[in-house]
Amino acid sequence: MEIEGRDFMNTPPLKTVRFGGNVVATLAKFKQGDTSDYELLKHQLADPDIKDAQIINWLQEFRNCVTQLSKDHEQLIYVALRLPWLGRSPAVVEEYLAFLSNLVSAQTVYLRACLKMVVSNFTPKRVKICEGGVDISDSDDDDERKLSTLLKSLKSEDDKRGDLPRNFDQCHQALQLISRYVPSTSRFLMPILIENFPFVQKSSRTLECYVHNLLRVAVYIPSLRRDILELIISRMLKLDVSAPRGEIEEVEENAVQQEMKGEEEGLFDMDEDVCSVKSSPEGTNVMVHPVAERLDTLMVVLLAFIKDMCHVNGCLDVERTKDLYKDLVCVFDKLILPTHASCHVQYALFYLCSFRLALAEAFLEHLWKLLQSLSHPAVLRQSAAGYMGSFLARANFLPVATVRACLDLLVPWLHLYIDSQDSGSRAYCDITLHGPFYNACQAVFYTLLFRHRSILEGNMKKGLAYLQGLNLERIVMCQLNPLKVCLPAVTNMFAAITRKYQLVFCYTIIERNNRHVLPVVRSSVGGDCVSTNTNPLDSFFPFDPYVLKRSSKLIEPLYQVWEEPADTEVDTVTTKRVRQCSDADEDDFLQGEMPETKGVMSMTPGSYESHLHSPSSVGSPPIAFLQRPF
Repeated sequence: MEIEGRDFMNTPPLKTVRFGGNVVATLAKFKQGDTSDYELLKHQLADPDIKDAQIINWLQEFRNCVTQLSKDHEQLIYVALRLPWLGRSPAVVEEYLAFLSNLVSAQTVYLRACLKMVVSNFTPKRVKICEGGVDISDSDDDDERKLSTLLKSLKSEDDKRGDLPRNFDQCHQALQLISRYVPSTSRFLMPILIENFPFVQKSSRTLECYVHNLLRVAVYIPSLRRDILELIISRMLKLDVSAPRGEIEEVEENAVQQEMKGEEEGLFDMDEDVCSVKSSPEGTNVMVHPVAERLDTLMVVLLAFIKDMCHVNGCLDVERTKDLYKDLVCVFDKLILPTHASCHVQYALFYLCSFRLALAEAFLEHLWKLLQSLSHPAVLRQSAAGYMGSFLARANFLPVATVRACLDLLVPWLHLYIDSQDSGSRAYCDITLHGPFYNACQAVFYTLLFRHRSILEGNMKKGLAYLQGLNLERIVMCQLNPLKVCLPAVTNMFAAITRKYQLVFCYTIIERNNRHVLPVVRSSVGGDCVSTNTNPLDSFFPFDPYVLKRSSKLIEPLYQVWEEPADTEVDTVTTKRVRQCSDADEDDFLQGEMPETKGVMSMTPGSYESHLHSPSSVGSPPIAFLQRPF
């Protein structure tokens, strides 16, 4: 027994005493009906103070009789699987991994139990924190002070010992070994990953660790990648729709105002601790809104995974990028597209499309096919039109040629739709009948608001000829009357720009529509209030400004912000008209235009190939993402 380097005075003596016989003899007695040694063995294995030498000894004996460990001994195996092997000496880890390999090879009935044991260690263990006599360990409470205390404690513990990354590495070594010996592992693993996903109100740290580990699994078991992305994004959407953009901005602005007020009141406060906390740079990127903070953390992890999966040694790997794009588009169709008013999760695809123009064009083509398809529900076609318009307007990596190509698809489709309806009995303004048409109109208007300058610059004459060739006047003047149902901020700014360039005069139609809008009178405690529905399409622009702090660093360079038109471009009367419809700010002229609504989610639940050739290669992460510190 090795004792070199041991602190004799401060270390308790190693346990060398064993009670009962060896494992083989104990199993033989159990088969004959004598359970005394069997129960004693379980008790010794469950000892919280068990030493490394004892663990190695027991595991070696289990390996020697692994063929005898049938279903009758499941309680004993469950106790053995709970042995504290993580963070132990290399000898213990090696012996435990060998035991797992032998067990799943000889007794596949224990495969689920082994997988559950590994996955249960994908999150940090609870850290005991008592404050005022109350246990707030890994609290689900949104109280900011409690959560911050917990997260700082977790981080300090990780930094001090370095246990967490090492434990996760060992878990993935175990999982890779199991998948090598049992090719059907992926079929049993996915339900366990779903079952163990932490509740979305858990701490950011817990969610971050679990999602990071899920994405690591997706690397070495690629057949599960699409299902894992679907699981992660479904949970992130729950966070996203429960934290509307307006609510996040309000909370963050209030926090800034309170901080400024506190600084003014504390000008003469000489408390060094208070000053150091206020000036701490670590707090600048932390979201005050608790749900936004969790979502921001997960977006950072997801975007890092996307980047590292698509790049090898800093260069884009086209085939890997295409494969990941296909998986994300499938998840988009299944989860993101049917989810109304999500604000941030869809930016994962936005980010991926920025890597290569062909990806962005493929995404636009996909949306275009959805919009045209009569086999899809109208609500999905309308959502596809919203995504298409918002993507064309906001993705600054799209060249003008791509924008024009999309307009050349959308505008003729609108004209054909008008042709099919003008002579029929349904040639009137009705959202339920013509929803996809109206959303496609709004997508065209919205795109032109952001892109008309780039279309015109360089060669004004050719640009104007192109815009005139779109025949926007016919769309605006048709009996379906799209200006009546589009967002007022969009229609008014569109009217201003088209008037400036003498493309179409919209104000007569807008004024006529305003006269025909009936107000909705609602009774409230404070009396009657009169309002009108300014968003009859219930539309939203998926790529409106991104407000999460840390992950926004990857999005901002790719994002086209709204630029207020100069007085020379849009007259003062027009600008006043637009501002009456929206609380314009420097970021987005639609800010405050659309009523904040809680997101409505419409979701359905949700080739093993190992790159490992030797035990020594187990646990070697193939991409930079796996090496990122926690």
